[in-house]
Amino acid sequence: MSEFRFDKRLGIRTGGLREWPDDIYHYNRCEPTPYIVLEHLFKHYKLNRTDKLVDFGSGKGRVAFYIHNRFKIPVVGIEAQDDVIDEALRNKKRYRMRAKHIHAPIHFEYALAENYEIKADENIFYFFNPFSADVFKEILVNIVDSLEKNRREVHIILYYPMPKYKEIMRDHSSFEIYNKLVMPNARDSKEKIIIYRSKDVS
Repeated sequence: MSEFRFDKRLGIRTGGLREWPDDIYHYNRCEPTPYIVLEHLFKHYKLNRTDKLVDFGSGKGRVAFYIHNRFKIPVVGIEAQDDVIDEALRNKKRYRMRAKHIHAPIHFEYALAENYEIKADENIFYFFNPFSADVFKEILVNIVDSLEKNRREVHIILYYPMPKYKEIMRDHSSFEIYNKLVMPNARDSKEKIIIYRSKDVS
């Protein structure tokens, strides 16, 4: 199914890129995860009704709407571009007209990702290179702090992971690789998904 058809089925508009102003150094452009990647990921990785997902750098909301619709779980999208989150909120209005039967909340928050307070019940975190490795490291510290206060199994999903992201995860003693998924017919070695899980949660 094409990107347009997926969007249409969900009642949203999430295509296209959005660049940051030149003086914004730590944040990357808004680029949606391809639906074919989401389909491949969730063919091999299932979410439970007790999960709660946070999408950092959620853009216009594609990942959030897809997961909310497929798994009926609470989803939070964190986005720092004001005009982009406005589009996400317009998408939410259209989406909710078609998804009235799904009672799980879906929420978008306008915030710098490193300032977002990780909630005690949030356990799945999704990243598609939305910002620099320095910002990612700050968020990881926030996740670990939350994990120490509220012990639970946490998963971190990286799509098309930057080498510095992988280096940070490799050097972090709190996480281990849970799964790796290579995209079918990938021509780029980065075209993969790595899922990490927290250690010693018992």
